Amino acid sequence: MRFLRLLKILLIALRFGLDDILLSHAKLKILRPLTLLNPFRTRLKLPRAVRLRLALEKLGPIFIKFGQMLSTRRDLLAQDFADELAKLQDQVPPFPSDLAIATLERVYEKPVNEVFLQFERQPIASASVAQVHLAVLHNGTEVAVKILRPAIAPIISHDVALMETTAWLLESIWPDGKRLKLREVVSEFARHLEDELDLVREASNCSQLRRNFLDSPLLFVPEVYWDYCYPEVMVMERVKGIPISHVDTLREHNIDIPQLARMGVEIFFTQVFRDGYFHADMHPGNIFVGSDGRYIAIDFGIMGSLSDEDKNYLAQNFLGFFQRDYRRVAQTHVDAGWAPRNTRVDDFEAAIRAVCEPIFDKPLKEIYFGRILLRLFQASRQFNVEIQPQLVLLQKTLLNIEGLGRDLDPDLDLWKTAKPFLENWMSEQIGWRGLLTHLQKEVPNWATILPEFPRLIHYHLSQERAQVLEDRLTDLVTQEKRQSRLLALLATLLAALLLVQIYL
Repeated sequence: MRFLRLLKILLIALRFGLDDILLSHAKLKILRPLTLLNPFRTRLKLPRAVRLRLALEKLGPIFIKFGQMLSTRRDLLAQDFADELAKLQDQVPPFPSDLAIATLERVYEKPVNEVFLQFERQPIASASVAQVHLAVLHNGTEVAVKILRPAIAPIISHDVALMETTAWLLESIWPDGKRLKLREVVSEFARHLEDELDLVREASNCSQLRRNFLDSPLLFVPEVYWDYCYPEVMVMERVKGIPISHVDTLREHNIDIPQLARMGVEIFFTQVFRDGYFHADMHPGNIFVGSDGRYIAIDFGIMGSLSDEDKNYLAQNFLGFFQRDYRRVAQTHVDAGWAPRNTRVDDFEAAIRAVCEPIFDKPLKEIYFGRILLRLFQASRQFNVEIQPQLVLLQKTLLNIEGLGRDLDPDLDLWKTAKPFLENWMSEQIGWRGLLTHLQKEVPNWATILPEFPRLIHYHLSQERAQVLEDRLTDLVTQEKRQSRLLALLATLLAALLLVQIYL
């Protein structure tokens, strides 16, 4: 089955001329004559960017998601590729409305008109895993109905299996494969894809994020209507806003674009460091702006979470970068176990400085993170830094944030925007403020444990006394056995002496 899927991928790549795109790279031009062997070569009339988008759509959900991520990296892609791949964010071809209605009637076990007062057959948005229809409940509430694509699970399963095989091969033949933990990364990606196939789980993600930002001036999250939610169907409050990618329209509505860009950075760092729970699919197709200037989030299939330890190490790294304290960054990597214990911190510090120092004091439009990431990768390879699978989603989200910030305000200084927030967070975690915060969190636990202290102490002392008695008894038994053996030995000696006297 995996071989057949691989064969299909190769055929689609050839059909849309992806070999021509790949071999156009300067380092691969020597292989360009191989494109003459492509049997579909004479049919390739569409522009190269359109061919790439169509190929990704044909290959399915995982490849569409890959294209979505690429579309946010305009510093890495040519303009035509970035514009075309952006269409994957909310313009994936929908599946037939009859199939959507069939899914609803199977799930609800009743006709659609008995569930909804109105239901629009034409979807308002279509994505890689599901599509959305507008509807009205019988009480007049306007809602958005998200419906899973039919038979999507087997397609994803096959693609994930192929990715696992590829990761295993790369770890076997590529020196950096094991260090990058490719199989763990694929496993983490697969886990989140499985979450996307359960819309009840997505609804719970939405509900959690809504609680975190309830009444927030930064972000609005729609309400979930649980009575209508099933694994294949999710119903939530209908939201009305302007897609964040429509910058000209936002300006027409007097939205402060630079302020909007800064708010995006603050939302991201609030999710990561305050809550340890963040929206991990923040491409422009999933973000709108309301009339009040707040962000509106949709599509909660992929969420990330971080432990307190992860948050602490991340904050230490960010602050080290912002303060140009590269030794702190290097030492944090070693302390966290991301770099081997025997790493020479001074050499690692020098390598990080060489990569990062040129980027500071520049607006975002002058910073090319693609080149920086490449050089950081080279430095990490030199020092055997391990990729952390639990942080892969965070890395992906950072890439999305950068792409979004670049589109909104190329002059945004990401570092200066984030630094005050991080410093405030660190002051709440370290020092007397941090101590008070932790005490407040632990007091409820103490209230439960303290009344049990006398019983626990009595139990501990009882156990100690019982152990002492047991040890004493063991000693007495051992002593008694020794005495018995001694008496037996004396008795044997006396008997031997008596025998000797008799015979003499």
